[in-house]
Amino acid sequence: MIEKIARNKYPETARLMQVSGVGTLIATSFVLTVEDPTRFGKSRDVGCYVGLRPKRKDSGEKQPELSITKEGDAHLRRMLVQGAHHILSHRGPDSDLKRLGLKLAGQGKKNAKKRAVVAVARTLAVLLRRLWMTGEKDEPLRTANREAARQAARAA
Repeated sequence: MIEKIARNKYPETARLMQVSGVGTLIATSFVLTVEDPTRFGKSRDVGCYVGLRPKRKDSGEKQPELSITKEGDAHLRRMLVQGAHHILSHRGPDSDLKRLGLKLAGQGKKNAKKRAVVAVARTLAVLLRRLWMTGEKDEPLRTANREAARQAARAA
């Protein structure tokens, strides 16, 4: 039923479902919660809107790692985190998002895996908003391909 509603009433969900880890439910939740992608000045603002931004408490010398703000829609935040878990799992295909998450998870602090999931969820929200705005096709290894092209140009 949700797939039928998404297909008929919200055709933009098809663009969002190109991303690995994003299904009908996540895409529809994103479209219905964000409503208008032009209301954000930058794609990065979507992560803050959903509540996936770390809290801040600077005391001059110390900048402690705090939990996320949890402001915004809890349902969409949960959906994005579930999508991030899929991306980081062994089932998720290789992509820039997966590489980012694995890099952050491997940095070895106590909660590195949890922080990596939140970072991937926040980046996923940014990517979904950009795809919605531009209508581009998703390139899972966009950064990796760009870096390989740069290295090939330097070698030539």
